[in-house]
Amino acid sequence: MHPADLSIEGLHNAYSGGELSPVEALEAVRERAEASEPRIHALYHEDFGTARDAARESELRWRRGEQLGPLDGVPATVKDNIALRGAPMAGGTAASPQHPSTVDAPPAARLKEAGAVIFGKTTMPDFGMLSSGISSVHPTTRNPWDIRTNPGGSSSGAAAAAAAGYGPAHVGTDIGGSIRLPAAWTATVGHKPSLGRVPIDPPYPGRVAGPISRTLADAVRLLEVLSLPDHRDHMSLPYEPLRVGAVDPHGLRIGLLLDAGCGLAVPGEITRAVTAAAETFAEAGAIVEPLEPFFTRAMLDDLTLFWRVRAWEEFSRYTGAQQAAVLGFIADWSRLGADVPGTAVLRAFNRTMDIRRATVDATQPFDYVLSPVAPVAAFPAEHAAPDNRVEASLEHIAFTCPYNMSEQPAISLNCGFTGDGAPIGLQLSGRRFDDAGVLALAAWYESARPATAVPRWPSLPAQGRESVQNS
Repeated sequence: MHPADLSIEGLHNAYSGGELSPVEALEAVRERAEASEPRIHALYHEDFGTARDAARESELRWRRGEQLGPLDGVPATVKDNIALRGAPMAGGTAASPQHPSTVDAPPAARLKEAGAVIFGKTTMPDFGMLSSGISSVHPTTRNPWDIRTNPGGSSSGAAAAAAAGYGPAHVGTDIGGSIRLPAAWTATVGHKPSLGRVPIDPPYPGRVAGPISRTLADAVRLLEVLSLPDHRDHMSLPYEPLRVGAVDPHGLRIGLLLDAGCGLAVPGEITRAVTAAAETFAEAGAIVEPLEPFFTRAMLDDLTLFWRVRAWEEFSRYTGAQQAAVLGFIADWSRLGADVPGTAVLRAFNRTMDIRRATVDATQPFDYVLSPVAPVAAFPAEHAAPDNRVEASLEHIAFTCPYNMSEQPAISLNCGFTGDGAPIGLQLSGRRFDDAGVLALAAWYESARPATAVPRWPSLPAQGRESVQNS
């Protein structure tokens, strides 16, 4: 196997056996990225020079048997909006100053403390408010499965980098689906932890950081490190060691949600793939029961309004030149949040509490809930949203965003492919704080899913080809 495709465990086995060094692993990732970046643009910022120094230090530690932690020598990336000392943080927009950060945000700090070799930051759209790889500050990020299509967002580059084989460890953020959606559209594993499980800075209601990787095992190893405590997140949970092993679903009560209640309609091939996944659980003895929709049009509309006002507040503080630099789609979307009465803003914020209550009430009778991650497969790379309309840019988040408001853990795993070969994501959610349970059940499904749902990772497209072929 190519060193850039090795899992975290595979890298550590190779390091301990002397078959590979952290420097060689990083070089393999650099070569992969150098060959792929002109086509997929997953990296917003790269610094292989600094990373090489870190890899050399890791190599010496491995020789002495003095590894720093469970990620020592593992090539890794963090999303643009996660502060990394010495690297710029644009938040996906050309309107932001490109000054180097002076500190590491908690996720970056935890990776470094565990010995990870961070070689770059991954792309995201302006303000992180698009499920798309387009941005005013970097070229369009494309899906390695088919470069005519979008990897989704807002953790666009993290998912694209994982699918393209830029090493096993990538960190994204999620406030309405920004980890799970791109994971679903790139066949990767994307975990949105319970709010506070992974300390972040700055914290915000619904906003989390979490792992994106090719395998569940790598996601678990990343989460074990990312969830270590940091006082800068005043909303963080008390630290608990994360012990995860595959769980037998026999006897578990599992809800199956096939209709989100609003937003885009789910096509038959996605419904069939998610239903087939639910049947896999049922065949193993789980009690699978239908779950009626609980998310409403009013909830989605008010949540959208609140986020528009939030974006407008930031956008309105920019100078005229800065506003002109923002992606036009996002500028127009933000302006829809101008001049909204305070009573409407308060109503919209209070609606997040309604979403929280409705989500918990609907899912509480079940141990876990299955659903699609997204109601559509990957859409054209140049589009800002599946239907590419400013006034309806969030019609595809009705399956994912309720769990941000309710603070419940949810993960995306690949459960099949469309007739055109596009990945289909299965969302598995659990009760608040039960990240270990969600990950354990996901580990079981990863091992039990049919071969037709197992990704055969895409290879670099030949020059002039429009799509990536499976290897």
